[in-house]
Amino acid sequence: MTTRAPDSATQTAPVEEARTPPSTSGIRPNPLREGLRLERMAEPCTMVICGATGDLTERKLAPALYNTLLGGFLPPEFTVVGFARRELSDEEFRAHLREGINKHSRNKPVTEAIWDSFARGIEYHRGDFDDPAAYVRLAKRLERIDRDRGTAGNRLFYLAVPPSLYPEIVNQLDRAGLAASGGRRRTGSTRGWTRVIVEKPFGYDLGSARTLNHELGEVFDEDQVFRIDHYLGKETVQNLAVFRFGNGLFEPIWNRRYIDSVQITVAETVGVEGRGEFYDATGALRDIVQGHALQLMAMFAMDPPVEFHAEDLRDEKLKVLRGVKPMSPAEVAANTVRGQYVSGWVEGEKIASYRDQPNVAPGSQTETFAALKLSIDSWRWAGVPFYIRTGKALPSRVTEIAVTFKQAPLALFARAGVPQIDANVLAIRVQPDEGILLRFGAKVPGQGLQIRTVNMDFRYGSSFAVDSPDAYETLLLDAMVGDASLFTRDDEAERAWEILDPILAAWKDEAGGPLHFYGAGTWGPPAADELLERDGRAWRRP
Repeated sequence: MTTRAPDSATQTAPVEEARTPPSTSGIRPNPLREGLRLERMAEPCTMVICGATGDLTERKLAPALYNTLLGGFLPPEFTVVGFARRELSDEEFRAHLREGINKHSRNKPVTEAIWDSFARGIEYHRGDFDDPAAYVRLAKRLERIDRDRGTAGNRLFYLAVPPSLYPEIVNQLDRAGLAASGGRRRTGSTRGWTRVIVEKPFGYDLGSARTLNHELGEVFDEDQVFRIDHYLGKETVQNLAVFRFGNGLFEPIWNRRYIDSVQITVAETVGVEGRGEFYDATGALRDIVQGHALQLMAMFAMDPPVEFHAEDLRDEKLKVLRGVKPMSPAEVAANTVRGQYVSGWVEGEKIASYRDQPNVAPGSQTETFAALKLSIDSWRWAGVPFYIRTGKALPSRVTEIAVTFKQAPLALFARAGVPQIDANVLAIRVQPDEGILLRFGAKVPGQGLQIRTVNMDFRYGSSFAVDSPDAYETLLLDAMVGDASLFTRDDEAERAWEILDPILAAWKDEAGGPLHFYGAGTWGPPAADELLERDGRAWRRP
């Protein structure tokens, strides 16, 4: 996991001149942070993007790489090879990446000196993913790049393609001698590491996830595989561990004795936006809960790791997921709600019903909203309900974890005529305004005794006066330095499916309850509110 120290005179790690970022970065390095930067700088390497002409590369990968270079974390030898079917020259591919950076980077437009340095290390490789000859040519190209640019045989393959293509690509890489799993080395004189990044979804259900993990494992060792979930790269999610384990104030109360309940919300204002064919075969549970929401829950609820290393962190997350017991059909009906949006207004824009979207079946039963009540059977969390909700066409775009603490044991101020004080709430905002809010009661100034709920609000942007890096910036750099802390391990992915498969099965045969409808621009169907009202609770309105 990435940790960053603040600028201070105490940060005096020595500077290795040989690893100083290139002067073409256009940035005057702060010597107080130089040691920290060098610890995080990637080794010389080549990143091969399979599916390089797609939307992900334009919107996320190209801006992330540019900003990582801008921050001084990529060496001058770093090289990008785009691999796709489209006929493009190197210059055309460079122009494609530059356009994506100018549109989507948090630092834009590009600075000419920095772009010139970046562009010198960008190449395009045209080929079909099922053509062995394309991989033979790719191997020769990478060997030439190793010689010409000094990338030392270090290769990072990013599979920015549908998961159905993963087996074909990894097997072709293996046959071309580009996988180098375990103790096997690539043919030729170069030596170095090989890693592969795969995007979610990690399977469609438990069976397909196990098949996918097996197919990846036939070619790569597990420590070479980086399953990326961009939510885990967000600053607030990374800060969860620091917030809990670095502050003596919070960890002692992070348990069933003091916490009443936890709510995790992943809300989107948009509908399916032309992705009807994909979404109608996926749904909210597979799209968001299987990865994002369960990973947020695991990060929030895990016990302190023995050490702050990738395997220790992922071991603790797995323990949390193992504590969530799969539900019976009757439990699914009692503890879950699924919904689908109909027409309505969101942020002043009319959104048509889900079933009226292109490539969506007229009578589709796919959920665009899901609400769940989960329990973690562990000593720390026994009896504390975890409520998860996610949906499309909701009133606000927000991701947060809200912790409601138990009421004080004695209504001390009741005799003075003061009504019950609202419970304390800690809201950890993941997006869009990353920060942490604490709500508590305080006396209103003046004569008499009046108590009002007030907020203590920490925001990353205002507190540190710097932009938080995009999640992909953090995760790409982590993969290059070999830090898997923020990536999903194979057993984590499979355990998440073990939790969700019974829910999907019960929903499919309607034993898990009916499909409810909600208007676009509302917070889901009334049944979702009733899920909490039965427990004497209510959803927080972010």
